Amino acid sequence: MKTPKIGQMLHLRGNSLNKGEPVALPLTQSSMFHLPGSPEGHDTYGRVNNPTWEHLESLLAHLEDAPCLTFPSGMAAITAALFATLAAGSRVLIPADGYYVTRLLSDRFLSKFGIIVEKRPTIAFTKGGFDGFDVVFVESPSNPGLDMIDLASVAQQVRNAGGLTIADNTTMTPLGQRPLDLGVDVVISSDTKAVGGHSDLLMGHVACRNAQIMEQIEEWRRVSGSIPGPQEAWLLHRGLETLDVRFNRMCETAQVLAERLSEHQAIRQIRYPGLPNDPSHALAGAQTARFGFLLSITLGSEEQAERFINTCPLLRPATSFGGVHSSAERRARWGDDVDPAFIRISVGCEPVEELWQAIEASLNSS
Repeated sequence: MKTPKIGQMLHLRGNSLNKGEPVALPLTQSSMFHLPGSPEGHDTYGRVNNPTWEHLESLLAHLEDAPCLTFPSGMAAITAALFATLAAGSRVLIPADGYYVTRLLSDRFLSKFGIIVEKRPTIAFTKGGFDGFDVVFVESPSNPGLDMIDLASVAQQVRNAGGLTIADNTTMTPLGQRPLDLGVDVVISSDTKAVGGHSDLLMGHVACRNAQIMEQIEEWRRVSGSIPGPQEAWLLHRGLETLDVRFNRMCETAQVLAERLSEHQAIRQIRYPGLPNDPSHALAGAQTARFGFLLSITLGSEEQAERFINTCPLLRPATSFGGVHSSAERRARWGDDVDPAFIRISVGCEPVEELWQAIEASLNSS
């Protein structure tokens, strides 16, 4: 797998500076720009462009090795990618076990516009083939189940059938998995999660190497007004600079925790691609650079799961994931088709032994 050059990314701005300019990225908080004469080639209006998020996009483009556009949330990025590539009469395939808001968007809005929405579980995603689908939307690993699909194989099959593939890569980031390099046409990410990393912003991005598709997505953003705020872009830029360090720590800790949790008597089931007996292990080893920072456990009952989540002092009981603080939640409360005692754990940056001691003590007492 191609590895992004993080050092180059960190100095992308610095190597273009003139003497006396600030090393840290300035925050441009303006809706208007000074525009005497012809506006061509200049910033024009805050809904069209902003120097802060344009520089952020250059860093994300470096990571993805593809042109990139930012959005005010991960769902805004998903919406832009789908609305820019679908039309009335189009057929789209989405994961039945993926992020539930993608399903809500498809069922409640795409279907209103005459778009035919079909769903398949990740483990059976290739059954039935892809003939007749204009867009195939994939998650690998799926959220929250952590099932995986062969992205290169699916992307090739979809292309042979005349369709486009969009991959949600939120759970892995460009450092853990590179869907575009595997043949996927469009990749989206909720940068609210690990890319931002500090649970203090909502952002997302779309990356694609097809210029025509990116023009359509950029037009959707400009006309719909689905733009990032400069303050959020500035925060995401700052978070992005430490992604490599944070992601490495989170993945290493997740591996240790998964191995220990797999032997704990309170655990009825565990999923983590880094475990040799996990159904996704072989594919993850071939397709990803790391096994990720998400894992799931299933305890004996809903009550036991709630006690564990709410009493562990080093787990925040919260939705979302990817922050520096480890967090956990019972996903059935949002309507995911999982066991009531199923818990998704997002591993943060705490010291591994301190985190394990807190988790073990809470499991033992729950």
